[in-house]
Amino acid sequence: MIKALLIAFTLVTPALLIASETHDTRQINGWTVHVNRQLAKDDAALLDKALKLLQTQLEEIVRVVPAPAVTELQKVPLWINPEYANSHPRAEYHAGASWLRDNGRDPVMEKAVEFSNVRIFEAETRRMPNFALHELAHAFHDRVLSFQNAEIISAFETATTAGKYDNVQRQDSEGRKRLDKAYAMTNAKEYFAETSEAFFTRNDFFPFTREELKAHDPKMFAVLGKVWGAATASADPSKLTLSRIFTDEEFKDEKLEAIRWSKKTASYFTLEAPPEAKKEPEDKEQPQEAKDAKDKAKAKPTVKKKDEGKNLVRHDAATGERTILATAKVMTPEGAKGPLKVDSFEFSPDESQVLLFANTRKVWRRNTRGDYWLLNLANQKLVKIGGDAPASTLMFAKFSPDGTRVAYVQKNNLHVQNLADMKITALTKDGSDKIINGTSDWVNEEELSLRDAFRWSKDGAHLLFWQFDTTDVKRFWLVDQTKRAYQSFTTFPYPKAGQKNSSTRLGVIPSTGGAITWLKIPGDPREHYLPQADWTPDDKQVLLHQFNRLQNTLQVMLADPQTGDVKTILTETDKAWVEDTNAISWINEDFLWLSERSGWRHAYRVTLKGEIKPLTQGEFDVIDIAHLDEKGGTLDYIASPENGTQRYLYRVNLTGDDSRRLSPADQSGTHSYDISEDARWAVHTHSTFTTPPVIQLVSLPDHKTIRVLKDQAKLREKLAKVTLPKTEFLRVDIGDGIALDGWCIRPPDFDASRKYPLLMHVYGEPAGQTVKDSWGGQRILWHSMLAQQGYIVASVDTRGTPSPRGRDWRKAIYRQLGILNSAEEAKAVRALLQRFAHLDPKRVGIWGWSGGGSSSLDAIFRYPDLYSTAIAVAPVGDRALYDSIYEERYMGLPKDNADGYRLGSPLAHVKDLKGNLLIIHGTGDDNVHYQGTEKLMNELIAQNKRFTVMPYPNRDHAINTGKGISRHLYELMTAYLHEHLPVK
Repeated sequence: MIKALLIAFTLVTPALLIASETHDTRQINGWTVHVNRQLAKDDAALLDKALKLLQTQLEEIVRVVPAPAVTELQKVPLWINPEYANSHPRAEYHAGASWLRDNGRDPVMEKAVEFSNVRIFEAETRRMPNFALHELAHAFHDRVLSFQNAEIISAFETATTAGKYDNVQRQDSEGRKRLDKAYAMTNAKEYFAETSEAFFTRNDFFPFTREELKAHDPKMFAVLGKVWGAATASADPSKLTLSRIFTDEEFKDEKLEAIRWSKKTASYFTLEAPPEAKKEPEDKEQPQEAKDAKDKAKAKPTVKKKDEGKNLVRHDAATGERTILATAKVMTPEGAKGPLKVDSFEFSPDESQVLLFANTRKVWRRNTRGDYWLLNLANQKLVKIGGDAPASTLMFAKFSPDGTRVAYVQKNNLHVQNLADMKITALTKDGSDKIINGTSDWVNEEELSLRDAFRWSKDGAHLLFWQFDTTDVKRFWLVDQTKRAYQSFTTFPYPKAGQKNSSTRLGVIPSTGGAITWLKIPGDPREHYLPQADWTPDDKQVLLHQFNRLQNTLQVMLADPQTGDVKTILTETDKAWVEDTNAISWINEDFLWLSERSGWRHAYRVTLKGEIKPLTQGEFDVIDIAHLDEKGGTLDYIASPENGTQRYLYRVNLTGDDSRRLSPADQSGTHSYDISEDARWAVHTHSTFTTPPVIQLVSLPDHKTIRVLKDQAKLREKLAKVTLPKTEFLRVDIGDGIALDGWCIRPPDFDASRKYPLLMHVYGEPAGQTVKDSWGGQRILWHSMLAQQGYIVASVDTRGTPSPRGRDWRKAIYRQLGILNSAEEAKAVRALLQRFAHLDPKRVGIWGWSGGGSSSLDAIFRYPDLYSTAIAVAPVGDRALYDSIYEERYMGLPKDNADGYRLGSPLAHVKDLKGNLLIIHGTGDDNVHYQGTEKLMNELIAQNKRFTVMPYPNRDHAINTGKGISRHLYELMTAYLHEHLPVK
């Protein structure tokens, strides 16, 4: 029986129950459930809630217990009865008929589970999330294994003798914990049932979870794995589980170490673990638990017992010959305990020296602060850059064009170090927490990808750099309450929509130090953005891009670095906004330009006089520039004229003729390339929605495979054993001549005669596209797991998303974020419901992250009769609280579009919520602040709306740091869907 307060039994009046006369029988998730009719008469709502909670527990059992064992469990009848007089309400497994007769209960319940705890079902669920599993474990123990199972008894006796469970934590229904003797110590039967709860779900006594059980009681952990048929995930390799996807990471694809193409030879460079570090000696004397741990570690290539470092290796592109340029031992500083943890590297122009970027620290999105070490390949000497600068404080170090000096940023100042005598010259000295030289502030980094903010002149005589003065920018405070007794704070300038921006300017300074020439860029420096700047090929001028604050005008200017005078040579305008995806690239004395002036994004060649010539033409978009080969006279670009969900490589001459596709015609899907300097070689990655990425070295332009670098053989073998759902790409007609790209994932055992819940995955804003024919990693596997469990998962890209379908498509959303996209999403859902009769219109859910979180809120608030459930992760609840560059680009200034900001914010529509809402947010999110979720919560409370919120302490926008975080998050979402968007 389930643990409970020990209350003496008083016999009920002996009267046998006649099931057919007193109970209704129904099927729930494969179980036969007999429900006493009196319960419905007494309190139908209470009974309905208990049955829903029971359904949630049974759904979880189906998900987490191996299928053969589930089949046995589903043979156990379940009985729902009123409470018995003088008996505590409880759940209990009845092993024999005699006890039932002696206590006046119907012996028909022999070998069945009885629930007489309808009144306290919800409270018991808070204490024991799956007490149905506890009782069914008793049934499994009795009916399948036998209560006399020797292995279980032996493990129980071992645990009893060791006192493992004599004084452990116990959690009550309110989440309070205290020390107590574990209920598992009652007898071997309860020991099996209790530990089974921890093994599959969560127990209310320590060990609470599978991981804790494995560490605390490895003997019983092994027994449970054996008897339940779950010792490894291969017990049912056809099923996807949260453990397999997020905890064990069985389906993690192999990544290729970052490469650098040589600018001098047909070769590339990599950092690779030493061969001897890849194989560990076998210890035959290790206990099985240790061997299992080692096997698991081997399955995770990113986890090492110790850091052996990496070798710097050169690979000949044609032959594959490997040459070790420097060993991990060489990259070990004198006196250090181990080799450098190198994140990236950069070669000097003559490739005789290497800058190693190590011991890095994250600066908002990326690791851009750390230590730089100079490695001389000839004498194998290692020297630290930056002198006595504190550890991990240098940023963006790079060689001068002649390789004799290194420039870097440290504490917001620009420095140059001479490599001959290691003398350091501070070029700027005004850097502070408010004045930033050579790198950028938060908003320019996030929205314009401006991080490395200085450029050497070609002759090495000067440096061009950005300066951001954040003095008048309002600062945002992040609070961390997890590290110590009193909270700590992180503060940084963050301009919200309509607020003051940093004052931004460009300066030129001699590389030996001296006076700064500030470029005389017209306009208020707080009311413009400078996303790109670089030297012209002859060093005589600086080419720069200037946005107005609304970002609907982009001017290309030339500046005189001696006088600072500027002139405009090209102007791009748009009624909505102008995209600037133009890293400055030179074609002799001309520059490469991407523009939507024709209605499609195309590549142009522009002279320094502003004369413009198209390189690509047609009704398609150039999605990205892959490579510019000035010497060879070709431009490689990514496009997909026929299908906006895919990506292919094309090449065109720099004269604008002979455009042709290089990606193989028989390989549909998504292709990406890292192309060599001479455009003759490329690292090619190809994937589809259902196949993981294969990485090859290919020759160009013939696209011949030279060698396979990563074939994902282990992952493919795993996936081959999985019963994957059926995936379909489709067009969804929403009227007015608009058809949206979409995909739909159906259960592997799809039955058109059934009704299925529909879960929409959404982003819906200009910063993201969800409908791509490419491998989606853990997220697509999670969607596939849901499909295995009986969900249909779908996604569409509404207008305004960055699909390659033309300028008008992308910019239809201008000044209508949250309005147009939510309306078109709703039209798409209605179209799907009308098109597919197997979708249940009463069970429609939606989920998304960031902009997708906002879209999920918009959906359930604005269309409450369409969506019954929404999960919003890290959403923007009030557009006025997000950053200036993003919101103003797509919505205009708040003072000019007050109604758009208000009506486009989920906050304005809270009053219309009818369905189930789960909000998830990291309290340390520097991007989309938790402040917005708290403001949204206040409004939900004011409107008396029920909702659920999960704050992740001190986690940032990605919510991916800390042990078990992804597993916890996706388990939370999965459980919420099973409870509120159930499979029937």
